[in-house]
Amino acid sequence: MTKKIAVMGSGEGTNFQAIAEYFKDKDVKIVCLSDNLNARILERAQKIGIENHYLPFEENAAYFGAKDFDLIVLAGYMRILPPDVLDLGRFINLHPSLLPAFKGKDAIQRAFLAGVKVSGVTVHWVTDELDGGKIIAQYPVLIENLMHFDEFEAEIHKIEHVLYPIVIEKLLNDEVFDFSDLISGCGGCGNCR
Repeated sequence: MTKKIAVMGSGEGTNFQAIAEYFKDKDVKIVCLSDNLNARILERAQKIGIENHYLPFEENAAYFGAKDFDLIVLAGYMRILPPDVLDLGRFINLHPSLLPAFKGKDAIQRAFLAGVKVSGVTVHWVTDELDGGKIIAQYPVLIENLMHFDEFEAEIHKIEHVLYPIVIEKLLNDEVFDFSDLISGCGGCGNCR
């Protein structure tokens, strides 16, 4: 039976692209949604032939009330969804820090400037509290001595692109994520760490 996911984003859509590539040959239908008419995520979806729509924030309740998605995936969606929308499905989000540290915007930069030695990536359930939902999966990224910000940011994005699709697949199959899934999910070469 085909699973249906909605991916919601407001910007570039690199995580959407990673998700779309991961599920390309799997029995999963993806719909791409954005609250920003000019978001690059919509352009990416159109380019690879994935159904996509501009969805104004105010129309979320009506849209999700009329649709039946197995999972709604936030990927750079920059708005806090209210409880009446969240009650209409299972919503998850990806955040570029080890929550509860560095909630909100600019988390990568704030972690780097704070001088922490470990940050990372978190997948969590969405609530109406900013980055406050129950954690589903986390993966650490070390900030090494003399590491430049661009290198750290690239490492965070690399982990996001590997971790998020695997966690999504586990949730769609009602399975529990395990760190070993990162190794088996990427082909087992170990290059994605």
